[in-house]
Amino acid sequence: MAKNKTHINLVFIGHVDHGKSTTVGRLLYETGNVDETALRKLKEKAIELGKPGFEFAYVMDNLKEERERGVTIDLSHKKFETDKYYFTIIDAPGHKDFIKNMITGAAQADAAVLVVAANDGVNAQTKEHVFLARTLGVAQMIVAINKMDISGVDWSETRFNKVKDEVTALLKSVGYKTDQIPFIATASFPGHNVTKPSDKMPWFKGKTLLETINGLNPPEKPTQLPFRMPIQDVYNITGIGVVPVGRIETGILKVNDKVIIVPGREGKGVPGEVKSIEMHHEQLAMAEPGDNVGLSVRGIGKKDITRGDVMGHPATPPTVATEFTAQLVVLNHPTVITKGYTPVFHIHTAQVACQFIEIEKKLNPATGEVLATNPDFIKNGDAAIVKIKPIQPLVIEKQKEIPQLSRFAIRDSGATVAAGMCIDLVKKA
Repeated sequence: MAKNKTHINLVFIGHVDHGKSTTVGRLLYETGNVDETALRKLKEKAIELGKPGFEFAYVMDNLKEERERGVTIDLSHKKFETDKYYFTIIDAPGHKDFIKNMITGAAQADAAVLVVAANDGVNAQTKEHVFLARTLGVAQMIVAINKMDISGVDWSETRFNKVKDEVTALLKSVGYKTDQIPFIATASFPGHNVTKPSDKMPWFKGKTLLETINGLNPPEKPTQLPFRMPIQDVYNITGIGVVPVGRIETGILKVNDKVIIVPGREGKGVPGEVKSIEMHHEQLAMAEPGDNVGLSVRGIGKKDITRGDVMGHPATPPTVATEFTAQLVVLNHPTVITKGYTPVFHIHTAQVACQFIEIEKKLNPATGEVLATNPDFIKNGDAAIVKIKPIQPLVIEKQKEIPQLSRFAIRDSGATVAAGMCIDLVKKA
């Protein structure tokens, strides 16, 4: 059934404890995607752990450690359907040390629901997540002003409008067109305006969260771009051979297509031919962007390819860059970033150490105007244009050509330091 509906990746973002997981849990429960028995068990577990009221959040927080801490650590993927769409919900963590997962989530998302607590308003991570969503190309945004039931807010229209103004200013500052962004007054724990209208806020004339999600625009599938599939894993299956697995980002793949996987072990690219395509244990004749597939490929050995390589067609092979120019924003660096700094870049499924060889310009993150040329350093909150040299062969594409393979996050000693995109590159000869 789901196969025939348009698929949308939806990420829930926002500050910790503003109610992201509870909103998602409530949504899944009320659309019949979590049954009574499962919820009752979670309710008992919540009380037993001394966290009554956390049962909806636990729907998303599968890991034992998360249940005990009451914190979302990893990205949880949950599926649900409306009459129109088939959704994968990505519940992105709000905690600072988990922001890498948030980046991975946002980079895959077609739309985001930003959850902001009415009693608390815009917070540090609200800003960070909005900024990342923008940098990583999440085009559609819905804002849920949550916890309208909480004491001190008491369903107040005045309070809703005050937070709405705060969030509007934040979204405008990073370049979102706020007249196209729906704002919803919700109370997810008692279940107001999630899937059912609320009787407590007669002043609120908008739709429920579910109706709003169902009104999203379908994502444009970049089928016209050259075929790109970053390799997530490589399996060796008896009787079939080497099976690369990944999500198709752009273009179309058909059975019997000739392919090339680069950089490959020798850095020269590994040619092959697609014998079969499988998704959710079904054989396909063709796969397109958004499909997570496993492929049987003739002519490829187990040691030839690895996670982080990218598959394309020989006529339009993926680009290996010897250096590239990036626009990035510094999120969380303990001191300052200078020339020579060599952290790990996370690009599609690759993790490669890359060196900053030049800091060309420092920019105003909100407007993009140049504040300084060739500055000595950049620090938290700065946006910049920098020249980068990968330490080993790396596939990356220009934002203007294949945006899906242009975005990256920079990690260093357990933290996400920066996020950005490639705007120019030098191709490997």
